[in-house]
Amino acid sequence: MSSSINLFQFSKAIVREIPDTLAEHAQRMNEPARPVDLERARLQHSRYVSLLRQLVPEVMILPADNSQPDCVFVEDPAVVCGNVALICRLGHESRRGEAAVLKGALESLGVRTVEMTEPAKMDGGDVLFTGREYFIGLSSRTNQEGAEFLASVFSHYKATSVRVQDCLHLKSIATMAGDDIIAIADNPAGRQVWKDINQLGAFKYTPLWVPDLQAANVVYVNGCVIYRSSREFPASAMIFNSLNCPTREIEASEVAKVDGALTCCSLLIS
Repeated sequence: MSSSINLFQFSKAIVREIPDTLAEHAQRMNEPARPVDLERARLQHSRYVSLLRQLVPEVMILPADNSQPDCVFVEDPAVVCGNVALICRLGHESRRGEAAVLKGALESLGVRTVEMTEPAKMDGGDVLFTGREYFIGLSSRTNQEGAEFLASVFSHYKATSVRVQDCLHLKSIATMAGDDIIAIADNPAGRQVWKDINQLGAFKYTPLWVPDLQAANVVYVNGCVIYRSSREFPASAMIFNSLNCPTREIEASEVAKVDGALTCCSLLIS
């Protein structure tokens, strides 16, 4: 089996611009205390894209679609492993129109696509790939049929389902923060997910406990960890700064108001 180090090297990334409709119509579990500042959201997103361009050789920017308020969250419509992409049947019916554009973009980059069919449903935000195996979060957006569909497409890796509680996606509370290092929210939902990963996984991982829920979502790309800024989450930022690898911080307060996170905003391709 390939090493996790090789599998976390990416040559391409896909991002999508923020639609005018994000603030008013994007899906969210709860209304934010303050409304989304669309101008600030776009500024933060542009900085995110600029940072990706420093780390990834090729970044494809897709135009926004105002009829798809959540379209900036390109992680959800597809799960990519090597030269194959699973095109997800998204968990919220209103978002299913997002997949066609991602499918076309991936195919233009030479990636082979496989389309998920009902009754399976899945958001890519529920899929944690460790470089050695998959963990699939069973949530309001992803069902067991979806987990089994992914397992059949990427059958050369073990795929294990874990229960997600009190948050939108598995990657809301657990993401890769290095080779065999998993950043985990230090709350009851995070501790339950870690228990499942530790007991059911085929490999052993090191937990990196993070005190702030939103800060547990980081992007690990080409040896660098991108995390939420010290201005937003100072205690968590100190933990990421202690990692023995390059790190970069960035703000993402506005997409977070509609349940967005750092990994949501890019689709990484090896």
